Amino acid sequence: MLELVVFLLGSLGFILLSRQSLTQPYSHGFPRFIAFEALLGLVVINARNWFIDPFSLIQIVSWALLLDAAFLAFHAFWTLHTYGAPNPAIQDDSRLGMEKTTKLVTVGPYHFIRHPMYASLLCLAWGILLKHISLLSALLAILVSLTLLLTAVYEERENLHIFGEGYAAYMQQTKRFIPFIF
Repeated sequence: MLELVVFLLGSLGFILLSRQSLTQPYSHGFPRFIAFEALLGLVVINARNWFIDPFSLIQIVSWALLLDAAFLAFHAFWTLHTYGAPNPAIQDDSRLGMEKTTKLVTVGPYHFIRHPMYASLLCLAWGILLKHISLLSALLAILVSLTLLLTAVYEERENLHIFGEGYAAYMQQTKRFIPFIF
């Protein structure tokens, strides 16, 4: 029962956060909402298993992914806020405040990958999956991965519109999620 309440309250929060994007299915916020929901589902169904057999190899890999997710998310948020010159006056309801950047950010984690925040969510999803591997968890992790890929593709299209040739050149120099690989 507690899991259901947590899921419903989390979902309500994500709906409020994404309400403008949900009316625009081809904005990056729409598939990102689905990724958030699948991540929430992963957290809820695996929450009771986080500290079972904490020193097994799979749990150590899980914790490494979770710590990587936290570090990458923090560093990416800080870098975007510091160097992206967000402008809250930009009239685009499909973008969150921190996404209303006026400068293309190519430093810090953005020097190596175009989507470090989404990469952190991928690490989070797969780290949570390793807490308790089940068919449902695996399906949710795959759903997170696919929707984050779609989110990145949509966001790249939007960024090409906003930043033009500078972003096109940046795309040629970086990978989406994994430096030098993908």
